[in-house]
Amino acid sequence: MSSRRPKLILVYEPEQACFERLVADGHVPARAAEIASYLAQSTDIAPEFDALAAACQTRGLSFAPVTLDDAANVLAGEDPKTTLVWTLTDGIAYFRGGAAPALARLNGLKLLGADDALFALCQDKFRSGAVLGALGLPVPQSGLARDGRWLVEPPASPAGWFVKPNRLGAKIGIWPDSRSKDLGHALELSRRVFAAYRDDVVVQPYVTGRNARASFLGLKPDTGVEALGIVFVDSGSDFQTMEDSLALYGDTGEAARAAGAYAEPVLLPVAASQPRADASIRRIAQSLIAGLGLRDVFSVDFRVEADDSIHLIEFEVCPGLPCFDFRAYCRTQWEMGLADAMAATAASRFGRLAAC
Repeated sequence: MSSRRPKLILVYEPEQACFERLVADGHVPARAAEIASYLAQSTDIAPEFDALAAACQTRGLSFAPVTLDDAANVLAGEDPKTTLVWTLTDGIAYFRGGAAPALARLNGLKLLGADDALFALCQDKFRSGAVLGALGLPVPQSGLARDGRWLVEPPASPAGWFVKPNRLGAKIGIWPDSRSKDLGHALELSRRVFAAYRDDVVVQPYVTGRNARASFLGLKPDTGVEALGIVFVDSGSDFQTMEDSLALYGDTGEAARAAGAYAEPVLLPVAASQPRADASIRRIAQSLIAGLGLRDVFSVDFRVEADDSIHLIEFEVCPGLPCFDFRAYCRTQWEMGLADAMAATAASRFGRLAAC
C-alpha cells in the first residue's frame, strides 16, 4: 500500500441536478420531480456525511462525498493504491450513476460493489429478467410494450398481469390499477407510462404472496449469504405506488411522515414464519453471487407465497442505504448504525487490499 491515507469516495447524483437535467430535456416538471425522487437517498444521506467522515477517521480512512457531475475530474486525480469508490446511486437512462463504476475502472481505482455491467443490467427489467431466467432462477416471464404496442407479448395468466416501467425502477409510475385483468388495459397503462415518463413497460403474470427483501452488506472478509437480512416488507397494500414511494424518502417523505400521512412498512423476519422460504432465498442469492457477480452490497426483492414458493422480482446493486429497511438491516445483522457499517466495510476492504 502507498504511504498516503486510504480514502473512501462516495459518488452520488443529487435530486436537484437530475430534476434540472430532465426538465431541460423536455420532461414536464411534475413528472421530472417524480423521477428525480428516486435519488432521494442522496438527499437523505447528506446530513450524515460528517458522521461518515468521523467513522472513517476512527478506522484510519479519509472520506470524500463527490457529486456525479464532479466525479470524472475528481477520480482522474486519485491514487489507485489508496482509493476505494462506492457508488451510492445507479442509473443508465433517467439517472446516470451507472457511469461512476465505469469511471472508477477507467482510472484504475478499486470499487466497492458490483462492476459496471451489472449497473446497466439491473436497470433494464426486461433484459435482466431474461438473464435471470437463463440462470434458472424463478423470475416471472415478461412481455414488453411501448406506447400501446407489444414488442414482446406476455404469457397467458389466469390471475392477470402486473405492469411496471422497464427502466425507472420497480415502482415509479405505478398507479393503483397497475394490476391488470386484461391485456387491453395493460396496453393502456403502457400508453400512460410512455406519455408521462417516455418508458416501456414490463408486463408480467401477477403472482400472489407477500413482498420480501433480502439485504446484504459484506462488512467482514468472506461474508456470505449467512449475512443476508431477509424480511417481509408489510405496508398494508399489495404493492407500492408512486404516491407511497414519495412518502418514504427525501423531503416529501419527511413532510408526509411529519403530517402522519404515511407510516413505514413493518419489517418481519421471513425465517420466523417461513424458514423454508428463507432458506430458498439464500440459495437464490448464492446463485446471483456466483452467476452474476453480485458482491459487497446489494438487495433482492421477492414475492413469497404461503406454500413457500418464491418469485424473484428484481435485484439492486445500489440499495437505498439511508432507507429504513437497510438501516434496520445494519442494526440487526451488524449491530451498527449506517455510518459505522459503511466505514467498517470500507476499512475491511482496505485491509484485504493491504494483505494482497
